[in-house]
Amino acid sequence: MPENHKFTETFTDRNGHYLKAECENCFGLCCAALPFSASVDFAMDKAAGQPCHNLQSDFRCGVHTDLRTLGFRGCRVYDCFGAGQKLSQVTYTGEDWRTNPKTAKQMFEVFPAMWHLHELLWYLNESLNLEVTHTIHVELQAALDETEQLTLLNPESLLKVNVDAHRAKINLLLLQVSELVRTEARRKLKKSLRTFSRGADLIGANLKGADLRGANLRGAYLIAADLRDADLRGADLIGADFRDTDLRGANLTESIFLTQAQINAAKGDDYTKLPPALSRPEQWYSV
Repeated sequence: MPENHKFTETFTDRNGHYLKAECENCFGLCCAALPFSASVDFAMDKAAGQPCHNLQSDFRCGVHTDLRTLGFRGCRVYDCFGAGQKLSQVTYTGEDWRTNPKTAKQMFEVFPAMWHLHELLWYLNESLNLEVTHTIHVELQAALDETEQLTLLNPESLLKVNVDAHRAKINLLLLQVSELVRTEARRKLKKSLRTFSRGADLIGANLKGADLRGANLRGAYLIAADLRDADLRGADLIGADFRDTDLRGANLTESIFLTQAQINAAKGDDYTKLPPALSRPEQWYSV
C-alpha cells in the first residue's frame, strides 16, 4: 500500500468525509460490480460483474450528464458511502481490474460487502456525533473501530465476513440511538408523537405539514408521499423509501440515519432543510 496515500489514515475525527463517494478515486465499481434491471430507474438489464456499456476506459461514465434523460435515474440516486475508493485504493492498492483482469471477479464480489460495511460506518459515525448518545459513546466507538478494521481486511478475508451477522449486532446499538433521540424529542415536545409500525405503508400518503418530530419511520414506504413542509426533526429514517417523495419545504435537519441516496431519490427545493452531512441534489434546483 502506498505509504503516502490519503486513504491509509485512521478515521478518528468523526467528520465523515471518508464516507462520501469520490468517483475519481474509484475503478467504476458501481458501474461494473452491481446488477440492475430494466425499470423506471434503469433503461436496460445488466448482470452483476458485467461493466456497463457507458463505462469509459478511465472508469468515468460517458453519459453522466444525461443519465436521467437516458433512463438511468438509479445511477444518479446511488451512493456507495466511500466504499468504491476504499476498495480501489486501499484493498487493491490502486491496481484496477482492467490492468489486472485476474482480480476483476474477486473485486466485483468484494464490493457489496465493503458497501454494506461503509453504510454501517455512516450510521455509527453519525451516532457518535449526537450529544444525546453520550451514555453509549464507548460502545459506539468500539463498534465503529471494529467495523473499520473489517474494511481493512484483504480481499479473501473480506469475502469471509458474515456481513449480515455484523449488521444485526450493530443494529442493536442503532436501535438504542434511535430510542435516545426520539425520547429526547418527546421530552422537548411534552406531547405524544405520531407512531408508525416498522415498514409502514405510507405510499402516496398526504403528510403535508405533518408534525413528524421524533417519529419512528424505519423502513417506511414513503414512495410519492407528500411531505411538503413536514417537520421531521428527530425522526428515525433508516431504510425509509423516499423515491419521488415530495420534501419541498420539509425540515430534516435533526433527523437521524438519513443518507445521500435517500435524498437523491426524493423531490426537494431550496427550502428543504437537510442535515449538514448531506448535499442538495442538482436536480432539486430545477424543480
